[in-house]
Amino acid sequence: MAKVIMIQGTMSNAGKSFLAAGLCRIFKQDGLRTAPFKSQNMALNSYITRDGLEMGRAQVMQAEAAGIEPEAAMNPILLKPTSNMGSQLIVNGEVRGNYPAAEYFKMKKSLIPDIMDAYNSLASRFDVIVVEGAGSPAEINLRENDIVNMGLAEMLDAPVLLAGDIDRGGVFAQLYGTAALLTEAERKRIRAFVINKFRGDKEILKPGLSMLYERIRIPFAGVIPYMDVDVDDEDSLSERLTEKHGTGPLLDRSSHAAFAKISVIRLPRISNFTDFNALERLPGIALSYVSRPEELTGSDLIILPGTKNTMGDLKWLRQNGLEAVITRMAGKGIPVIGVCGGFQMLGTSLSDPHGVEEGGTMRGMELLPIRTIFAEKKTRTRVNGTAAGFSNDGVPVKINGYEIHMGETIRDGGQPFSWIQYENGENIAAMATDSDARSGYKTDSNPNGAPAGGKEDGCISGNVFGTYVHGVFDTEEMQHAIRYFLAERKGVRPETYENGETFSMAKYKEEQYDKMAKIIRENLDMDMIYRILERKDVR
Repeated sequence: MAKVIMIQGTMSNAGKSFLAAGLCRIFKQDGLRTAPFKSQNMALNSYITRDGLEMGRAQVMQAEAAGIEPEAAMNPILLKPTSNMGSQLIVNGEVRGNYPAAEYFKMKKSLIPDIMDAYNSLASRFDVIVVEGAGSPAEINLRENDIVNMGLAEMLDAPVLLAGDIDRGGVFAQLYGTAALLTEAERKRIRAFVINKFRGDKEILKPGLSMLYERIRIPFAGVIPYMDVDVDDEDSLSERLTEKHGTGPLLDRSSHAAFAKISVIRLPRISNFTDFNALERLPGIALSYVSRPEELTGSDLIILPGTKNTMGDLKWLRQNGLEAVITRMAGKGIPVIGVCGGFQMLGTSLSDPHGVEEGGTMRGMELLPIRTIFAEKKTRTRVNGTAAGFSNDGVPVKINGYEIHMGETIRDGGQPFSWIQYENGENIAAMATDSDARSGYKTDSNPNGAPAGGKEDGCISGNVFGTYVHGVFDTEEMQHAIRYFLAERKGVRPETYENGETFSMAKYKEEQYDKMAKIIRENLDMDMIYRILERKDVR
C-alpha cells in the first residue's frame, strides 16, 4: 500500500491545493508514482475524465503535476452549490442528487465506504498519496461528521502538515489556535507546520517560529514564499477573478501592449472559469472578469461563461443591467461568445419542465436562434472536433474539451459552431432521441476538415457564437484563430503580433509545475517530509 501525507490548512484558500500539487511534482521528480486525493471538494470548477466521470479541478491540476491521468477516485465526493443552502452531490463521478446542506450533513458518514473504496483503489496502485483537506480542521461544529480533515486523517492513519496563510495576517494565531482547538489525538497527527505565501525576509520570522515552538511542540517544515506560478485555480475564491490579465506571461509585456480587450462576465454561480485561462496568456490580449455594466466599456469580445444555475444567473444579468448592455453591444457588432450555460442564455427561451433549476419557462437573451430544454440526466463526455467560426481562411481549427450540462438545445437557424465527436458517448445516446437540429446530437453533412461522422455543436449567428464545449480555447489552433480574429477587427497587422510565436498550453503547464516544485523544494525541509512519510520522529 502507498505511503500517505496529508495537507490541511488553517482556513480556505490557505494554499493547500498548490502545496499538494508541488509535493506531487516533487515526488514524481524523485521517481515515486504519486496520486492526489481529496475526499470532499466543494467547487463549481469541475472536469470530465476520459471515462465520462466528473471530478473537481483541483485534483485534476494535482494529477497533471504528478504526471498521471486524472480519475474520479482522486475526488470521490464533489459538491456543486446550486444555492446558498444546497448542492448537487456527485459521488465517484456520478450525480447522486441535490441536497439541502442540513440533509447532506446528516448523511456524510454514509459516504465513508465510497471514500475508502476510492482511496484504497489509488493506494494499491501508487507509491505515495498526497491528501488535501478542506477548509479548516478547527471547525469544531463539524467535527462529529468530519470526512475531509482530521476525521479523514484518522481513517487513513495519515500524518498531517498544517499550512497557515501569512498573506492574510495573524499566521501564528492561525496555527496555534487551530492546534489548540483540536483534541490531543488530533493534535498529535500534526507532524509539522508550514507557513504559506510569505513576502519578505524570512529572518524576521525566526523569533516567532521559536516562540510558537516553545508553546506547542510542533516543528516548522518550512516557509513558502508567495509563488508567482500560473496553474489552474480551484474555485470562485480565486484571485484570478478579481485581477486583470494581459499580453501573456511568456512575453515581455512592455513590448507587447494589449490591442484587444476580452471581458468575461463574472456570474454569481460561474463555473469552469478555467476555460479562459489560455486567453489570458495570449500576446496582445487583456482579459478581465466583470460584474457591472460600466466595466464592459471598450470590450472587443464579451464572453458569457458556464454557470451552475443558468436561469438564476440570467435573472441576475437582467436585474443589474448587464443583459441590456450586452445586447446593445452585440447589436453594434461586438462579438459575444457563450459557453455551456452562457450559450443557453443567448437563445430565445429556456424551459425547465422537470424543475432541474427553477422550473417554468423564461425568455432568453434572443441573440441566437436556439431553444434549451433542461433534462433530468446530465450530459458528461469528453469531445474533440473542429470549429470554423473564427478561422480567417475558412479552414476549421482543432478543438477538444468536454461537455457537462443538463440541457438539450435545439437550433432553429444560424450555423453550427463546431463539429465534434464524443470520446465517451454513453450519456449522450440516451438523449439523442430526435433527428432534428439538437445542438451536439444531429449528424450533419460536415464541411471540409470536420471529423467523419461528427455531430453539430453550438450555434453561430452573425457576431454571436455559442458552444457546449468547455476547454474550447485550449488548443493552439483556436488561440491563434481568436487572436487573428480580434487583430483583424481592430485593424492591427497580424504579423506585428506573430513573430513565429506559438503557445502550447501543455508545455506551459509543465513549466509552471516544475517552477512550483523548485520553489517548494528550496523552501521546505524535504528531509523532514520524507521522514514524515516513513513515520519517523521529526520533533
